[in-house]
Amino acid sequence: MSLCYLDGAFLPLAEAKVSVLDRGFIFGDGVYEVMPVFGRRVLRLERHLARLERSLAAVDIANPLSRAQWADIVERLLAAQAGADFTVYVQLTRGAAPRNHQPPAGIAPTVFVMASPLAPVDPAVTVRAITHEDFRWQRCEIKSTSLLANVLLRQAAVAAGAAEAILVRDELVTEGAASNVFVVVDGRLRTPPLSTHLLPGVTRDLLVEILADSADAVLETDLTRAELERADEIFLTSSSRELAAVSHLDGRPVGASAPGPVFHRVVERYAAFKHGGI
Repeated sequence: MSLCYLDGAFLPLAEAKVSVLDRGFIFGDGVYEVMPVFGRRVLRLERHLARLERSLAAVDIANPLSRAQWADIVERLLAAQAGADFTVYVQLTRGAAPRNHQPPAGIAPTVFVMASPLAPVDPAVTVRAITHEDFRWQRCEIKSTSLLANVLLRQAAVAAGAAEAILVRDELVTEGAASNVFVVVDGRLRTPPLSTHLLPGVTRDLLVEILADSADAVLETDLTRAELERADEIFLTSSSRELAAVSHLDGRPVGASAPGPVFHRVVERYAAFKHGGI
């Protein structure tokens, strides 16, 4: 029986209920976080909680729990699960109130946390991607539950026989519909710089950090559509998918249409960190 946390109580997931007047349901008025767990250890728990705090502050929802309380909830949920690898999903909405764009003062946020099994990822398995106009809103650094645009973009990718859409705004690459983007251009590993147009991915930031002292140090700089299209390697990062090499972009092969040498080195260093080797 899968256990979850909802507004102060641990209960079976099938029994968890929220009001139809919850502003997360009515307006998408909330934020979320996804934390990967490997060997029952949350990868970069503090970084995920810090990003959650930034998202809450950006939308003016008070964080109802301390970091120690968040950690305790996660630990108790994991203790109730069988297995070792999971994703922990955290969602906070502004709470339930009569439908009005302006929320009333003093409503209590709705807090929901669940853990789901995380299937092993094979870095040898590549994905196909398309490019697509980035038509999302202007505050993509907030991990908002309002994800309709991302859903439509992922649907467009699947309709084209791909797994992800790499987004372009004013001819500059931002990110994927649910991932960050890295490329190798002219022998240099690059990723778009942090801005309001992309989410500060925890896995993205981890790679920038652990590669800083290597030959594959990441250059955080603007990336044009033209540079993306001539890249020797492209790969995507996210908390749940980890790292995935792109074999084809808009139907055209990327490099040798297989994981490249830079990707292999990055995967090795990431795996060493994940398993405590760094």
